[in-house]
Amino acid sequence: MPYAREHDIGVLVYGPLAHGLLTGTMSEDTSFAPDDWRSRSPLFDGGEFRRNLEKVSDLERLAEARDATVSQLAIAWTLANPAVHVAIVGARSKEHFAEAVGVVGLDLGPADLEDVEHIMSGAVAVAGPSPESV
Repeated sequence: MPYAREHDIGVLVYGPLAHGLLTGTMSEDTSFAPDDWRSRSPLFDGGEFRRNLEKVSDLERLAEARDATVSQLAIAWTLANPAVHVAIVGARSKEHFAEAVGVVGLDLGPADLEDVEHIMSGAVAVAGPSPESV
């Protein structure tokens, strides 16, 4: 990302909601259909999943203090990175779309960005499916 910013190379972010994790709708009891790649991913089961759910809970409190949802906070944080030009946000319903569009006007200042970074320290990075992991 620093290289992209320095050379004015636009970055397109895929999965800013960590493939559903940052929607705030998952819990330890969340299960996935057998044909969903997340059902086979250790990132969505076990200790790493529980640790990330704790981080999401902390993000929810931060988002609520800013009159936003954790999804909106995640999208705003992604777009606040000067190297990011576009973020692909999946929406499976018009409610999801409306929530994503609701991020317009949610400006995060340096303190907000620092709060998110602090909360996310120690989180396990969630990458999407890849041919190597299928």
